[in-house]
Amino acid sequence: MGASIKGAEPNRALALGQRLEARYRHIHATAMTDVPICNPALTVAATGFRTYRGRAFGIVTTPWFMNLVAVDLPDGAPAAPVATGTTLSIGLPAGEVEFIAGKLHAIGRVDSCALLSPVFEFATMEAALEMAEEAARAFFDRGTLEPAPAPPAVINRRHLLRGHFRRREEESE
Repeated sequence: MGASIKGAEPNRALALGQRLEARYRHIHATAMTDVPICNPALTVAATGFRTYRGRAFGIVTTPWFMNLVAVDLPDGAPAAPVATGTTLSIGLPAGEVEFIAGKLHAIGRVDSCALLSPVFEFATMEAALEMAEEAARAFFDRGTLEPAPAPPAVINRRHLLRGHFRRREEESE
């Protein structure tokens, strides 16, 4: 997973992913029931959760969005305080990624990087999970990225998901 993962931290990240999944399932069953932006083919899933620089990172897929999230680990050092709604740049192995700071009831601070919203392009949950797994790898494994002529200051999320992955699919055909 990464050089910063040690001991029980991977289990803590996976457990936190499961807590996020449960929280978003509750939101889907209550506040998001019958909301038109929800894709009825999708459910809620947490994918690729790992620790990196003392926080848990992973992809959360819901019927209304797919986000890369960064969450403080329970009993870990909290991230530097920022106001909800603040845009912050977090350095990941793939480069600098912009997140929006937020809070989620029963979880705490959750910084989110919107990858796709809404998520109507997925006909099945399996297709959404395949994209989520690929995205999780791409953000944390430099080897999955194509070399760029000049490194961008900030990763363009849509380009990363649509352009890079589409080119990989075309090359494999």
